Amino acid sequence: MRFLLIDKIKEYKIGESLTATKNITLSEEYLADHFPGFPVLPGVLMLEALTEAAAWLIRLTDDYADSIISLKEARNVKYNHFVQPGETLELRVQMMSRGDGETKFKAEGWLGETQALSARLVLSHHGIGRDYPTMAWKDADVINELKRIYTLIAPRD
Repeated sequence: MRFLLIDKIKEYKIGESLTATKNITLSEEYLADHFPGFPVLPGVLMLEALTEAAAWLIRLTDDYADSIISLKEARNVKYNHFVQPGETLELRVQMMSRGDGETKFKAEGWLGETQALSARLVLSHHGIGRDYPTMAWKDADVINELKRIYTLIAPRD
């Protein structure tokens, strides 16, 4: 099963920050078991949504230079509030520093004026072709799919 947890990118500033949203609906299958009678978005999926927001900022900043972006480290993760069906989690990520193939973020999730979670994230990014030259063709496939997804979640003027 593949989760795409970003429903909309609201705004971004290249190399600086991105704000996105995740709408929680009762039709999401994992809510039936988490928890019966009290459905809430699992903490690990809240963290994944922040990671996806940070990954979009890397893609947009670097013009899709890296096909693979993944969470390398999550620090100081604090969950402050449950997120339930019918609510919208606003995801805010701020780029703090960049290194060779690695970017650090300050990340927060908000329900209106209430902070639901916060974390410091380190994302690793690289291209398939740089790691495995015989698979360089796959970079284009992955990047084209990401660009297609972006057209669905991109900010609209």
